[in-house]
Amino acid sequence: MQYASINTETKIYFLRQMLLIRTFEEEIKELIKKNLVRGSTHLYIGEEAIAVGVCGALKKSDVIFSTHRGHGHCLAKGAKTDRMMAELLGKASGYCKGKGGSMHIVDFDSGILGANAIVGAGLPLAVGAALTAQYKKTGQVVVCFFGDGAANQGTFHESLNLASIWNLPIVFVCENNLYAITVPASAACSVVDIAERASSYNMPGKVVDGNDVMAVYTVADKAVSRARTGKGPSLLECKTYRHEGHWIGDPIVYRTKAEEQKWKQKDPILKFADLLIEEKTISKERIESIRRQVHKEIEQAESFAVSSPHPDPEEAFTDIYA
Repeated sequence: MQYASINTETKIYFLRQMLLIRTFEEEIKELIKKNLVRGSTHLYIGEEAIAVGVCGALKKSDVIFSTHRGHGHCLAKGAKTDRMMAELLGKASGYCKGKGGSMHIVDFDSGILGANAIVGAGLPLAVGAALTAQYKKTGQVVVCFFGDGAANQGTFHESLNLASIWNLPIVFVCENNLYAITVPASAACSVVDIAERASSYNMPGKVVDGNDVMAVYTVADKAVSRARTGKGPSLLECKTYRHEGHWIGDPIVYRTKAEEQKWKQKDPILKFADLLIEEKTISKERIESIRRQVHKEIEQAESFAVSSPHPDPEEAFTDIYA
C-alpha cells in the first residue's frame, strides 16, 4: 500500500513508542512472577503497531477507550510509565490510586477515558463520548479499541448503528488477534473480515496489516480526518497476533507452536526497524541507543512504583459513585 508521508522524527518516535510498550510489558511479566502485580493481566506484546499507529494520528485533545489488554493503548496516548507501573502494583501514586489495576486505567489529561475489563463494554461508552464531542462542538475525535471477540457482542452492532445514524466523530478499531480467549475467530465470526460489517451500517470498513505501523497510521489518519471533518464514523480492522497467552498463566493449548513462530517472524517492531534501516532513516547503533533509553525509563518507573506507598485503608470508601 501507499504509506502516508511522515517525517523522520515521527518515524523514530513511532519506533521508540513501540519499544517502550514492549519493554513495559516484558517487565510487567517479570513483576507478575515476583507476585508484585496482582490480579489478571493481559499483555499487549505483538500488537504494538496498532496502538502506536492509531494514536499517532490523534491530537492530545482526542480521546480513546481501551480494553482489558490496554497498557499499550494508554502508553501510546501519552500515559506516564511510572504512574502506569504504580497502578499495576496497586500503589497510591497510580493513575487510579491503586484501585483500578491492569484493566481499569484512566487518565483524563492524556485523553484516556478508560480501559474496560468487560468485553465490548467500551463501545457504547465511546459512542456517548462522540455524541458529547459533536453536541459541544469540541472538534474531538473518539477512538474505540476492541477485539475480535467484542465484534460478536450486541454492543458492537448497536454502537456502530447509532454512530452512523448520528454521524458521530468516532473511529472503531478492531484488533483482530485471531482468538477470543481460546476461541479462534474462524469459529466465531460469520465473516473472514470483520471490517465487512461496516457496510451494514453505511460506514467505510478497512482491513489493514496490524503488524505494520506505517500501514496502520495511514488508514487511521484518513479515518480520523474523516471523523474530524464531520463525515462520520469508520471501522478499521487490524489483523495481528498476541505473542503471549490471553492472560498470564494461560497454557495456550489451543494454538500450535508453528502458528506462533510464523507470526513472531512478523514481529511489528523488527519489521519497522528493518524498514527504517533499509531506507536509511536510522542506524542499528541509534536503535540500540533508543533501546537503552527505554530500558532506563522502565527501570526508573519500576523503582518509583515499588517505593510508592500502598493506599490507606480508608481510601476504599472514596471515589464511590454507585
